Amino acid sequence: MSLRKGKTKTILESSIDSALLAVEVYNKPRTTFRVENYITLMIMAWTRLFHAHFNNTIGDKYYYKKKNRYERVDGERKAWELSTCISKYGELTEAEERNLRFFIKLRNKIEHRHIEKETLDTLIFGECQALLYNFEKTLVKLFGEEYGINENLAFSLQFSRIMTKEQRQAQKNLLSNEVQNLVDYITKYRSELSEEVYNSQEFSVKLIAIPKVASASRNDLSIEFLRWDTLSPEEQEEVQRLTAIVKDKVVRVEGVNTGRHRPSIIVEKVIESGVTDFTINNHTIMWKLFNVRPPIDAEDPFDTNTKYCYYDQAHNDYLYTDAWVDFIVQVLDRERIRISDLNNSLLSRRILDIKQYEQ
Repeated sequence: MSLRKGKTKTILESSIDSALLAVEVYNKPRTTFRVENYITLMIMAWTRLFHAHFNNTIGDKYYYKKKNRYERVDGERKAWELSTCISKYGELTEAEERNLRFFIKLRNKIEHRHIEKETLDTLIFGECQALLYNFEKTLVKLFGEEYGINENLAFSLQFSRIMTKEQRQAQKNLLSNEVQNLVDYITKYRSELSEEVYNSQEFSVKLIAIPKVASASRNDLSIEFLRWDTLSPEEQEEVQRLTAIVKDKVVRVEGVNTGRHRPSIIVEKVIESGVTDFTINNHTIMWKLFNVRPPIDAEDPFDTNTKYCYYDQAHNDYLYTDAWVDFIVQVLDRERIRISDLNNSLLSRRILDIKQYEQ
């Protein structure tokens, strides 16, 4: 599709420019607010892409109206925001939509926060890459190959040094409370996805970079990208074997709910740690007191403090972490709260700031 000069082409070009700027910002290693800027610019790129599509197909009907009058913001007509555009378009796959909505909520959360450099970079790299891939795919679908932007993009150079386990733990310990809230949101959002969506390249791109030590031709590309769905079963098996090599020849399959325990087990662990008179009733008061999970009739059962508690959707109950055991023990050992206090029914009606009680 070749667009003539006009509003649709202007909006589309600004969409493409926004996406290219997002990539440029993200690939600059010393850029401040790298992730925040990338997310914000990509949200703008997607919004303008949909506006260009709607302007091209339905005219200027993508503006909000009340009683046949346009809603206005600072004198300008209010256009559909990205969430509405997604619903009105209605042709994204579930994984594509889930990826976009993930970033809409994340953008809203980071607008008024400062994120420490590199804290979230590796955590959401796969989703960031999928956000870009999906954009280019939708751009070409709506306006044709001539507007594709992949020829303008280069593979970002990467340092090979890998952080040690101790360095990663030190980085975790330095996370601010605000960043921890973002990490909790990311963890919770992913946990709500089906296996099919979570494993989809349209939600989060999974890449393996393996150096090519030999080549049949000196004209071969240094980097080759392979689509998983185009590989034969034998080729898929070979890629999985290489993945195992990259992982130091150890493949670990994470069990469901590993390291998470029912309340009765938490009580046993607390008693084993020396708090011999701790009971199930005390435990119930503790999670209420520090608001680590919502009440039974809560609208959003996933609204937990994921450092200490997770909602188990399959069994419709809550599981608690080893960190929750440690927290309970240190609070009671230091007598910041006494067992006798937990037996006071008035205490269960309060909510304390857990940050003030953490080590």
